[in-house]
Amino acid sequence: MSKLYIGTCSWKYDSWRNIVYSDKEEINYLNEYSKHFNTVEIDQWFWSLFPWKKPVLPNPKIVSEYIRSVPKDFTFTIKVPNSLTLTHYYSKDDSYGLVKNPYFLSIELFEQFIQSISEMIDKTACLMFQFEYLNKSKMSSLSEFQTRFREFIETANFKVPKIGIELRNSNYLTESYFKFLNSLDLAHIFLEGYYMPSVVTLYQKFKNFIKSFTVIRLHGIDRGGIEKLSGGNWNKIYVNKDLDLKPIADMITELQSKNVDLYLNVNNHYEGSAPLTIRKIESLLQT
Repeated sequence: MSKLYIGTCSWKYDSWRNIVYSDKEEINYLNEYSKHFNTVEIDQWFWSLFPWKKPVLPNPKIVSEYIRSVPKDFTFTIKVPNSLTLTHYYSKDDSYGLVKNPYFLSIELFEQFIQSISEMIDKTACLMFQFEYLNKSKMSSLSEFQTRFREFIETANFKVPKIGIELRNSNYLTESYFKFLNSLDLAHIFLEGYYMPSVVTLYQKFKNFIKSFTVIRLHGIDRGGIEKLSGGNWNKIYVNKDLDLKPIADMITELQSKNVDLYLNVNNHYEGSAPLTIRKIESLLQT
């Protein structure tokens, strides 16, 4: 029987009080969260690459705190540091030009990252490698990407959880790419938003390649717009997407029927309140 885990992208939002959290003055957010959901996406360790500094890795004390906050059957999906996935340093100032990131797909850095989260490895379902849009100046082709990631995976000879890839080049999402994933037992991460094709459309095209495990991440197209609407209060639906949720629920049901373990990670930026979106999805799954 396949497993379905549904949770949110991050969790520490004070505006979720009376939806997820109590009104107590001081609360352990993750502990209270884990009473409602059985998984969560950790994205706080993604932001790790800063010019002329060593990459920032997770603090093992924080890792221990998270483990103590959740029950035994709770699981995490974790975005690996962007110091591993950015080909070049990120800069809003184009005058610097492209500066190569020396840590891109670094085995040494990846091993250090794994060591830093070692206490939660057994509770981690997937390590998610999120890549930005890779234009020609950053990556010549899908073929080059596959070659470089294959070398990275085959060189990493230490034990790690399931690895998933999230690409933001729609032209990279081809039969060749999905065959590549299967050849290395990697998971595809379906991303809704960021100008990518809808997860349902992509699934219908390549569903025969989804074998045993996948992740769906529900984000929105207009991040800035919904942040302006919400003003940081993520306690209501601002952009209703009911028409999109029914096909997504049907996709989830079909994946379960195919015995595919699935993690659904919902972001506030999708509709305005991830917990309220999850309620709607769970209701659809019960009909």
